Amino acid sequence: MMAAAAVLALASCNQASEKMDEQPAAVNNTPAGGLKIAYVEVDSLMTQYEFCKEFTLTLQKKSNNARNTLTQKGQQLQSAAANFQQKLQNNGFTSREQAESQQAAIQRQQQSLQELQVRLENELANETAKYNDALRDSLMHFLDAYNKDKKYDLILTKQGDNILYAAKRFDITNDVINGLNKRYKKTPAKKEDKKNEEKK
Repeated sequence: MMAAAAVLALASCNQASEKMDEQPAAVNNTPAGGLKIAYVEVDSLMTQYEFCKEFTLTLQKKSNNARNTLTQKGQQLQSAAANFQQKLQNNGFTSREQAESQQAAIQRQQQSLQELQVRLENELANETAKYNDALRDSLMHFLDAYNKDKKYDLILTKQGDNILYAAKRFDITNDVINGLNKRYKKTPAKKEDKKNEEKK
């Protein structure tokens, strides 16, 4: 469920982060039945969790590069096809074999472009799938540690109208985002990236 939410929220991940409280959103969020529940706003998580924001920029860059590559090669194919058609109409080929050879080359170019498009789409899909898995693992590991003290019986994800109503006292979104960002900034991989940037 988190994986699907991650993909849907990619376009909004570049928005500015709001200030986040260090404390949980509510002191007492145990309803009358005794079940202790909480929820996390998925949209806020996606726009304020640094991991999501950084991945979104990376994915957008790869997506733009792929689009530009396909556009350029598509224009080259159109130009080759138009040139072939013009030479054909103006009897520009010295032989039938020459015309057939150029036509076959254009068909190979078209096939190559189609294969490239499929490959780039698969690469982007795989990259997104890896991100979704990493995001879900990150959230699950954090909640596992977080809930040792909070002891919620149920933590829900809230996105759009999948939960029609939830009292604000059950909202632990800021607490979760704050904790996730603290953990993410301390990861060795991120420190290594900063060191590499400084060397450059």
